[in-house]
Amino acid sequence: MSREPIAFFNGEFLPQSRLALSVVDSGFVLGAAVTEQLRTFGGKVFEAEEHFRRLGHSLEVIGHDAAAITAQLMEAADRVVTHNHALLAPGDDLGVSVFVTPGRYLAYSGPGPVTPTLCVHTYPLPFFLWADKYRRGQSLVISETRQVPQRCWPAHLKCRSRMHYYLADRQAAAREPDARALLLDLDDFVTETSTANVVIYSAKAGLASPPDERTLPGISLRYLVRLAEAATIPFHRRDLTADDLRGADEIFLTSTPLCMIPVTRFEGHPVGDGTPGPIFRLLLEAWSRAVGLDIEGQALAFARRSG
Repeated sequence: MSREPIAFFNGEFLPQSRLALSVVDSGFVLGAAVTEQLRTFGGKVFEAEEHFRRLGHSLEVIGHDAAAITAQLMEAADRVVTHNHALLAPGDDLGVSVFVTPGRYLAYSGPGPVTPTLCVHTYPLPFFLWADKYRRGQSLVISETRQVPQRCWPAHLKCRSRMHYYLADRQAAAREPDARALLLDLDDFVTETSTANVVIYSAKAGLASPPDERTLPGISLRYLVRLAEAATIPFHRRDLTADDLRGADEIFLTSTPLCMIPVTRFEGHPVGDGTPGPIFRLLLEAWSRAVGLDIEGQALAFARRSG
């Protein structure tokens, strides 16, 4: 097992090749799973405490013992990451997936006790998906699919029930190849893209992002805010509309795997001059200094792995 990645599953450390989720698990049957997606920098998990704190909030929403489960998963994640990072080429890094489901689905599996399913596994970060976008930028279009209303589940619940993301990105790609979808809520306010928070910049007002009550509070977004504060760039939480994005000097997306990428096209039109702007470059460089590696350079170096 020493030369194979390991995973944690329901109290056991096992070769990742043996990892399997039952077809009668509620996470599979209902998509009922809470999750956190983390990454490493130099083999160390980025903002681990913040991610597991958010996982605890999600566990509370679905009625599980947040303190006990997060403590167990944090310890397991440390062991899994330490082992698996040592198998990578020097300079490479991992994505880390942590999820919890309510356990087996009684209607499919019969009577008896039900306990939560707990899992931690890793994967080499898929840099090929975004490495070129630090320079080329991302295209963004508004999807017909809307964000899930808070009457369905609270915005701070990070869960695997993401059919709306899948449909929104299919609609975006049908309109413009390689575009990502921007989801509005039922009041036509900007929420997020699939798996990323949205930030705009204007020379007059600084940075702005939707309020927490309209979107999943992003850990990478919070980190970006700290970098902006250090650079004396104002940041505001406020309701944003599509017109705010159309009038922005720069737009960024933030998420844990890629940290931040620029949006250079919105609804078929260039953002600014259509290239990554100076504030994006300033903040990405500050992020690289803070984590001790060249974020863009690493992505380009490992976008195509051999073997």
